[in-house]
Amino acid sequence: MRLTLHTDYALRVLVHVGLRDGDLVTISDIADCYGISKNHLTKVVHQLGRSGYLETVRGKFGGVRLLREPADIRLGQFIRETEEDFALVRCMRCDSRDECRLKGRCLAQTALAAGLGAFFGELDRYTLADMLDSERGAVQ
Repeated sequence: MRLTLHTDYALRVLVHVGLRDGDLVTISDIADCYGISKNHLTKVVHQLGRSGYLETVRGKFGGVRLLREPADIRLGQFIRETEEDFALVRCMRCDSRDECRLKGRCLAQTALAAGLGAFFGELDRYTLADMLDSERGAVQ
């Protein structure tokens, strides 16, 4: 499984903003820190604001800050909300019109679905607070 750059950047934004303990952070600060396009980050931040993860403050002294407690943001759930497609193979897509020739005999779809469930089960064990604690420990 590979996550999109959008999810990667969204996680980076949450970590960067979370480390600022409620202070407003500008998109330019985040872009400079990670070497990411400001235009692309603007789209990511906008989506995080619409999803209720960030508070966005406009204006000269504006910026963004976390809207939720870091301990309440589970990584698995966050990734489920930011990624669009988790179908590991075509037949796992809800809109798949491809009729599987092995239907009824194929174990792959069941096994892949179980693997995906285990993947998210493991991610759900961790929160943004865990990531922030790890980052703070690395800095010390």
